[in-house]
Amino acid sequence: MTLTQLRTFLVIAETGSVHAAAEQLFVTQSAVSAALNALQKSLDLRLLERDGRGLRLTEAGEIYAHHVRTALGMLDQARTAAVAEDDPEHGELRIAALTTAGEQLLPTVLAGFRSRHPHVGVRLEVGNRDRVRLLLDRHEVDLVLGGRPEPDSNVTVLAVRAHELIVVAPRKAVPDREPTRRPAQQTWLLREPGSGTRAVTESFLARLELDAAPRTLTLGSNTAILESVAAGLGVTLISRDAVARQLSEGRLVEVPMAGTPLHRDWHLVANRGHLPATAAMLAAHVLATGEFQAPGR
Repeated sequence: MTLTQLRTFLVIAETGSVHAAAEQLFVTQSAVSAALNALQKSLDLRLLERDGRGLRLTEAGEIYAHHVRTALGMLDQARTAAVAEDDPEHGELRIAALTTAGEQLLPTVLAGFRSRHPHVGVRLEVGNRDRVRLLLDRHEVDLVLGGRPEPDSNVTVLAVRAHELIVVAPRKAVPDREPTRRPAQQTWLLREPGSGTRAVTESFLARLELDAAPRTLTLGSNTAILESVAAGLGVTLISRDAVARQLSEGRLVEVPMAGTPLHRDWHLVANRGHLPATAAMLAAHVLATGEFQAPGR
């Protein structure tokens, strides 16, 4: 087997077709088919099977794809770590962040970091809790900025920043205090399944011990949620960082409600073990800004 065969296999698995994989890899369909056939022959396994007009992973293929992604992530990690060790100022920073942190917090952090280290490359991916956790588990990133890690997770916390979740509503909803008096009668806007904010919101609503389950509406991004709240579609529990501008402009208002604000600090984490020198430079930078503190302080 070769790295080309492994990468081709993963692209087919992700796109579900040889045609789509060929377009993404900028090669011919025959080259994609040949790489897949050679890989399956070397393993004496069927990794993909027909699914209508496309392809899907077999059970063996699912397991193999999981390990291949991790192996390729570790190879990429080894390369970036070696380059960074030789010359940290010309290394590559591989980082992932939860959506809110990636959209509202990291741009300023990275701008300040690159002003001091202008030759460092940055590879950033933004996603929900499940996505960024998977990237770290597969060693596809060196750092993650997200919520508190699970106690038994194989990660180390490098820095912590204060963070709150608050309930917000359109300004017109506040005079009669409806969201405060009757939370069960509000429509609560939620992020997609897999989002940490959604999980916290569901837990928060459960703790209110409401007589009836409130109505909910699922939206795929913070931007969609904020615009929907401003339009009067409902209320939401959201990061204060995500609504700072809307609160200052008066489009939205914070609604005082029992149990809020919820304190859910941001955590900059990495897998245990050796931290690439360029990633260590970012960890030192965020602590130097004063917005982050060392864990345990």
